[in-house]
Amino acid sequence: MTSSNTRLQAAFSACRGRTALIPYIAAGDPSPQATPELMHVLVRAGANVIELGVPFSDPMADGPVIQRAAERAIRNGVGLRQVLELVARFRQSDQQTPVVLMGYANPIERMGQQAFVQAAAQAGVDGVLVVDYPPEEAGGFAALLGQAGIDPIFLLAPTSSQERIQRVAQIARGYVYYVSLKGVTGAGHLDTNEVAQRLQAIRQHVTVPVGVGFGIRDAQSACALGRHADAVVIGSKLIEVMEAAAEQARAQGGDADAAAIRAAHDWLGQIHTALQEQK
Repeated sequence: MTSSNTRLQAAFSACRGRTALIPYIAAGDPSPQATPELMHVLVRAGANVIELGVPFSDPMADGPVIQRAAERAIRNGVGLRQVLELVARFRQSDQQTPVVLMGYANPIERMGQQAFVQAAAQAGVDGVLVVDYPPEEAGGFAALLGQAGIDPIFLLAPTSSQERIQRVAQIARGYVYYVSLKGVTGAGHLDTNEVAQRLQAIRQHVTVPVGVGFGIRDAQSACALGRHADAVVIGSKLIEVMEAAAEQARAQGGDADAAAIRAAHDWLGQIHTALQEQK
């Protein structure tokens, strides 16, 4: 397997000990035309990496907020090929910010793993996280990604065994995504002490950066986890903020996409400022 992708390496190196900020959005939400602009705005607000969700009709790990975003994107006609087109549009004016696709196996299997990897590399994708490709069965896919200069990224959870952590350590590149809660995205209550203990155990085996997601609702929770994690991943709350702004704009006869983008910029900027001030 080739070495870790340059853009992801550079993004984490540039943080110089600060916690990296990784927002998650669903490609095609609030609209396909707004997605590349939203990605640029998130970068201006402080995003170090962008996780771009690939809409799927049966997202088993996602809570209701991200499910709604995926449903809106599907209604907007966005599937895997359209997601790659959106990444390519973003790359026209941003050659620096890493983009990680996060999704499920079904769309990739329908396209074919080899065809997907080639198209993703051409579009400018830096990493791929497939929720239902367990590391024990993803060696071939990870090798394909590595040969194309794309980082295979894997999830670890509070329930992950030492054997699972060791397997992930062998094939993961870019970063590892630690799911801080049991359950789906956007659920539960964070126990930062428990997260800190789990991260310490994970780092005994994993040498790439470790990002933490699920359950981060505000600057306070982001900072609490940021003291222990290399990155914080924020999805459900960011999408909620955009939803609320879009609904208000529609009720007032305004531009819902523009309102959602402004709200995303302002809210993520607050998180970024808090993380910067913490270090």
